[in-house]
Amino acid sequence: MTRVVLGSASTGRLGVLRQAGLDPLVVVSGVDEDAVMASLAGSPPETVVSGLAAAKADEVFAHLPAAVASDCVVIGCDSMLLLDGQLCGKPGDVDTARKQWQAMSGRTAQLHSGHAVLVVREGAVTHRLADTGVTAVHFGSPSEADLEAYLQSGEPLGVAGGFTLDGLGGWFIDGIDGDPSNVIGLSLPLLRRMLAECGLSVAQLWESSARP
Repeated sequence: MTRVVLGSASTGRLGVLRQAGLDPLVVVSGVDEDAVMASLAGSPPETVVSGLAAAKADEVFAHLPAAVASDCVVIGCDSMLLLDGQLCGKPGDVDTARKQWQAMSGRTAQLHSGHAVLVVREGAVTHRLADTGVTAVHFGSPSEADLEAYLQSGEPLGVAGGFTLDGLGGWFIDGIDGDPSNVIGLSLPLLRRMLAECGLSVAQLWESSARP
């Protein structure tokens, strides 16, 4: 049975997979993201996020129990927002999130989500792919009161770009151009194509690792 392993603590990504009929094993990566980003300094945005996703997938694979590593697919992801030529990750605190929203309010930015797929058989990686999905996000202009309430909710502090599409932040997104699941952090169309390159179909994963 091919087990799907999600190397991410994101409830959004987990929700995307569950709503798509899978129940992945969640193994959170302990990779040093700052060190990876430093090693990728000056690289294009697509290279940075896909490199982070690959590092997470590799780190998760290295810690898989033998029973899981006998037959599984490891998925690593990382998302960042590109605004004014700068990649924005998780704000981390209210002041940073406020400045982020003041900068992107009423504007359009690109959400980059890096994806890495490792196919593991008998403890060895047989296929390794990395790619990036890009979706344009059109931000609304929340009132000062709404923005402060959103910041105080805590939601924007721990998510890429300081917003969500599938949570409280959805009130302030006027539209997107591209794949909505990519904005949540895991692009189903991109993942489907990557799995196909590895010889795996969605039907196979439904059969072998779908929820009862």
